[in-house]
Formats: sequence, structure tokens, C-alpha cells
Amino acid sequence: MQEQNLTTPASGQSSGLSLKVCGMQQPGNMLQVADLKPTYMGFIFYEKSPRYFEGKLPELPTNIKKTGVFVNEEISRILEIAKQHKLDAIQLHGEESAEFCQKLKNNFQQHGSTPELIKVFSVGDHFDFQKIQAFEGIADYFLFDTKGVLRGGNGKEFDWQILKEYPSNTPFFLSGGIGPEHGEAIAELKNHFYRAGKPDLLYAVDVNSKFELKPGLKKLKELKEFKQKINS
Repeated sequence: MQEQNLTTPASGQSSGLSLKVCGMQQPGNMLQVADLKPTYMGFIFYEKSPRYFEGKLPELPTNIKKTGVFVNEEISRILEIAKQHKLDAIQLHGEESAEFCQKLKNNFQQHGSTPELIKVFSVGDHFDFQKIQAFEGIADYFLFDTKGVLRGGNGKEFDWQILKEYPSNTPFFLSGGIGPEHGEAIAELKNHFYRAGKPDLLYAVDVNSKFELKPGLKKLKELKEFKQKINS
């Protein structure tokens, strides 16, 4: 398997976990969440999602990476939306092949743009890590979500112990039913990779439905406390 070099802090300590708040829908709520300084903010461009976003994004701080979430979408449509909203990252949540991902990256490069590419894999009771091999060196990050009825936002977690067998050096996002109660378990998983000498493999935590008042409307107090907890 092709390995990707990681940048490890000079101190040898793990850097803090990045936070991605996904499924944002209401401009006012986006600005409120932006005040909490997440690394990523996700917008779902999949019409079947209850958190489907259409409209105009507000002006957000430049240090927040605007992430478009797509499911089996045409490359031309992804390029169009990315340009319209000035997206910093593209998350592919369908059955996109490695060839598709490479073609998408090539198209962005031809247009003078290099957004981060996040490829999602759905995890059930078991997961065959051979599935990620073809995407090594193409995806900047992997994201592991719970296999469910919906394309994300199912509110259910998978067995994170599976990830302790993670064979890759590509950093990943942890997703799938993560709520305020998971701070300690996330810290334990992060420490596992630290002890294994790969402190930055667990790069980010992706949250959505467990931090909502209703689909698309996020709870600020819980998000603030959670962000502090996973980086304490």
C-alpha cells in the first residue's frame, strides 16, 4: 500500500483534533457556529438529504474550510458548485471510484484550483481496509462513517475498535453518530494512535445530527463544550 508522509509536530506530541461541523443549512446558524472556529464547515449538495443546502453562503472566516458534500454527482456539477461557493474541500459520500476521484482532481487542477479531497467509506459490523488502497495518493483524507439508510446523518456510531487495525498513513476523519457523550472515547482512540507512533492519523472529528435542534440547525453550547473536550 502506498504510504503518505505525515507532518508530525516537532515536540513529538499529537496536534489537536480538527472539528468538522457538517449539515449546515441556515446562514445565521452558520455565522454562530463560525464563532466557535471549527476547522471545517460542511454543506450537503445532495437533494435527498434533509440537510440539503441551496442558496447563498454568508461570508465566513477564511480559516474555516468550506466543504461541499456530494453523492455520486457529475464532475461538471461539482466543479460548478465549488466555483459558486468557493469551496475549500470536496467530500465524496457515494460509490465514486478512484478513477473518478483522480479525474475530478485533474479537472480542478486544470481550472487552477486544488481543494482538499475527502473520500468517505461506510463501515458496518466489519470493514475490509483493502477498499481504500486504490484511493491512496488520490484522496487527501479518508472519512469513516456508519453504514446506514441515509448518506450520513444517521445518528448511529460504528465500532471504532475496527479503526485500531487501520493500515494506512493517510489521515482520516472519524464520523458516524458522534455526540457530546463521546469525548472520552475519542480521546482514547487518539491516544491509541499516539502510542503507535502515528499521532496524527486521527485527524478530525465530523459531527452532525447529534448536535442539532432539528436537521440543519446546530446547538452552539454543546458544540463549544465538545470542541474543548476533544482538545483538552
